[in-house]
Amino acid sequence: MNLERLRTVRWGVPAFVLAVAAFIRLWGLGHPRALVFDETFYVKDGWSLWNLGYSATWPGDADAQFAAGSVDGYFASGSYVVHPPLAKWLIGLGMAIGGPEDPSSWRLATAIVGILAVMLLFLIAQHLFHSTLLGGIAGLLFAVDGNAIVMSRVALLDNFLMFFALLGVGAVLLDRRWTQRRLEDWVLRRRRDGGSLDWGPVLWWRPWLLAAGVAFGLASAVKWSGFYFLAVFAVYTLVSDALARRRLGILFWGTGTVARQGPASFVLTVPVALAAHLATWAGWFTSDGGYGRHWADSAANAWSGAFAWVPAPLQSWIHYQAGVYAYHVGESRDHPYASPAWQWLLMLRPTSMYYSDDPDGCTVEYCGQSITGIANPLIWWAATAAVLYLIYRLVRYREWRVGFILVGLVAGYLPWLLYPDRTIYHFYTIAFEPTMILALTAAIALILRIGEEPVADPVPRRLLVGGFLVIVIAVSVFFWPLWTGIQVPYEYIRAHWWLPGWR
Repeated sequence: MNLERLRTVRWGVPAFVLAVAAFIRLWGLGHPRALVFDETFYVKDGWSLWNLGYSATWPGDADAQFAAGSVDGYFASGSYVVHPPLAKWLIGLGMAIGGPEDPSSWRLATAIVGILAVMLLFLIAQHLFHSTLLGGIAGLLFAVDGNAIVMSRVALLDNFLMFFALLGVGAVLLDRRWTQRRLEDWVLRRRRDGGSLDWGPVLWWRPWLLAAGVAFGLASAVKWSGFYFLAVFAVYTLVSDALARRRLGILFWGTGTVARQGPASFVLTVPVALAAHLATWAGWFTSDGGYGRHWADSAANAWSGAFAWVPAPLQSWIHYQAGVYAYHVGESRDHPYASPAWQWLLMLRPTSMYYSDDPDGCTVEYCGQSITGIANPLIWWAATAAVLYLIYRLVRYREWRVGFILVGLVAGYLPWLLYPDRTIYHFYTIAFEPTMILALTAAIALILRIGEEPVADPVPRRLLVGGFLVIVIAVSVFFWPLWTGIQVPYEYIRAHWWLPGWR
């Protein structure tokens, strides 16, 4: 491949993926002009947060008023909210930029984050597989998948959680390479100077690890489940460090990692993550109207004894978080679209976000408008099969790329299996969907033999992957009306109910 063609591929592939992602997420973003699903909470919270510094209460008919353009009906009293504020700050920012009366402004930040996430996944896949082609395939699959599209076109929190968690994953990937190079340099110097390789160094300057701590802290400032990513990938970095030290011949590779590098890595990640999380509550701390803001001002509530030194605002905040935790672990109310985590990989009960049977413009007996978080079935089920195959490959071949991909699934998915009775939904899967796309991309890399010994006739393999991508795009076109709320005949909507739980 000549230099000019190589340059075209390197820039053309990501440019094409970016254009596809942007068009899909921005076209018709203001439809419907209604608060969709949990937008009823987060759009209004975001706007009052932007104006007051905290989420305020609203009157009972606020949804209709807000949709009609009357957006300043909030009260001064703080509202009890059960998720941290970062995503709502960003939703409010979009509304401040485009005007809160415009529904596309409600969803602007979510859409932009969705576009950026596609490009971020492209970069991670390109770095992970050393292939622009595979990066483009990963980005394209994410760009055209229904779950990712819907979550980028409604103002919910989970797309922001996914984005910041993915930022952290990318930073961990870069830290892995950074750290291994520093360890190799250290070993070479020690061998040259005749020094001991007993314990290995303590690496304090790890900028990408710091960045990962910040990113995971911001993920937790969207939803508490972001802390799962912090915990799981913190363990992963220790395991990766230990294995790198063993490969380089460091004698006490395990003990040295846990006892010496472990505390340093903890300092580089956990405090900055907590600081990033806490910083997003600045509006609540600096204003007076936030829910529970002055709980500790009462002598009956204020802590005493060993904890008397904790400032009253921080006491109030901790008390507030304790109440939120109790809410989350006890939330078990029935919901028609609730889906326990064991169903997610099979996509048995996707979430219906919006439905209307407004007949305007309908040319048949009955039409409807639907927004349902059904992933592209071909992508989703192929990715699920790829995850199962990668588990086998990890056990059989101990491949680090496979392990890295599956760690993301462990962080985003496995913790939810611990809460079988909690009311949860399929759209939570957006937090770890990039991991599933990476798993599918890894399987495609094996089919194409990228990074492997080439086969004598690669054409059938290329045709197989190319045909798969063409069918994926065709399926996305078929489901497009159900992801964007386009009015279509009811029979067309029913044609998408491939499983009983999809209706």
